[in-house]
Amino acid sequence: MDRNEVQGINVHSLKEMMDNGDDFVIIDVREPDETEIASIGGENIPLGLIDKNTDKIPRDKPVIILCKSGKRSYMAVLFLQQEYEYENLYTLNGGITAYARDIDSSITVY
Repeated sequence: MDRNEVQGINVHSLKEMMDNGDDFVIIDVREPDETEIASIGGENIPLGLIDKNTDKIPRDKPVIILCKSGKRSYMAVLFLQQEYEYENLYTLNGGITAYARDIDSSITVY
């Protein structure tokens, strides 16, 4: 795998993984106050603290990294792949905004 290439997953695929009970982890790289507004669960590790929390990010199962729109999660995946050689990371395309729009309209869009 090219560590400069970020793999993405769309919100429909994530919902299917959730519904199927697949074994994966969600990491939300938004700030804590953002996760209070809208969340789909998972571990909250703000982007600025990601390098100090790699012990919370497994290497043995898929890890979906999300933010509001997909920009911060993209940066997090790229950083972790390049600096820590992760190979199991995916950015949630469109972030929680896309999830709220396409999957769960009860999630607050901010």
